[in-house]
Amino acid sequence: MIHVVLCDDHAVLRRGIRDTLLDDPDIEVTAEAGGYSELREALRHAPCDVLLLDINMPGRNGLEVLASLRETHPGIRVLIVSMYPEDQYALRCLKAGAHGYANKAGDPTHLAAAVHTLAQGRKYLTPEVAQLLANSLAEPTPEMPHETLSERELQTLVKIASGKRLSDIAEELMLSPKTVSVYRARVLEKLQLTNNAELTVYAIRNQLV
Repeated sequence: MIHVVLCDDHAVLRRGIRDTLLDDPDIEVTAEAGGYSELREALRHAPCDVLLLDINMPGRNGLEVLASLRETHPGIRVLIVSMYPEDQYALRCLKAGAHGYANKAGDPTHLAAAVHTLAQGRKYLTPEVAQLLANSLAEPTPEMPHETLSERELQTLVKIASGKRLSDIAEELMLSPKTVSVYRARVLEKLQLTNNAELTVYAIRNQLV
């Protein structure tokens, strides 16, 4: 039996995904969550082999949750399920540690196949994502400065650009303010910027916020 946890802030979409997965006798949905705090609580009690995670949630987004899960639950296989087209986030999610990426607009019956693929220790790639990956390998594009950032550094950049204080960022990421200050300093150095205002302008120009 494959134990699956669903994390999506839209209850109707969660119900649709759950109903689709429950048609497969080898899949059991052990818990559902509408955000990161609920997910943390669910993972304390519910067995989870595969997590279906929405990338766009209030508070912490899917990439931030993914970074935290890699530290706290490295054994869980994560399938990002998103409404965004593959060319916007798929490769970023895979680089951040996701084991697969599926579009909510796709055939829902493919989700069960994706769950089985991840449970077998393999990555799930739709034909669209596979093509993007092939293109990125065949024709590498010049790397943007922010693409050199670690996931934590990128999170810090985005949150500062969103107007959050370092103390608030530290609380959200469950880090010490000193650690967040270190991340901020690294971001400034890597992007060759000097202050938060320049960070904000950079993030807006590169559509990070």
